[in-house]
Amino acid sequence: MIKSLGIATFAFCFAVSAQAMTPAPIAQPEGLVTEVAAACGVGRTRINGVCVARTTVRHTRRAVRRCVRGTTC
Repeated sequence: MIKSLGIATFAFCFAVSAQAMTPAPIAQPEGLVTEVAAACGVGRTRINGVCVARTTVRHTRRAVRRCVRGTTC
């Protein structure tokens, strides 16, 4: 009897609190959305309007430094 009374009390509290909740807003404000990684995805970045992998950027930088030193070209 006590167990069923406890369950009924919990259900009543849950139902009352659900009725008291405000509905979620349909339209989000403009400042709420954050643009991440310039819409390129994980591990990529935007260079001159083109999405490239960050590893490509590092390899290119390394190749330019080697060329300047005269090691490879």
